[in-house]
Amino acid sequence: MRGYTSDKDAYLKRLRRVEGQIRGLQRMVENDEYCIDVLTQISAATKALQAVSLGLMDEHLRHCVAQAIADGGKDADEKVREASDAIARLVRS
Repeated sequence: MRGYTSDKDAYLKRLRRVEGQIRGLQRMVENDEYCIDVLTQISAATKALQAVSLGLMDEHLRHCVAQAIADGGKDADEKVREASDAIARLVRS
């Protein structure tokens, strides 16, 4: 079981909302909407994806990493490294 499993429906709902935003962006470009309006919607979609990623990271730290640390051993170091790498990717994006 993954850390986000208990909130899976909420994550899927948020991702469907983002998918709708992206489709709306495609329509805006197809309809030659004003640049600033398109950029505003891109910003909103980006923020929505960031919120999903932060939620998933929180779940990963609370579930997967915490469990690995509690179990100890090599797996704990690997989970911490994975989380650190994921955080670095999120910060760069």
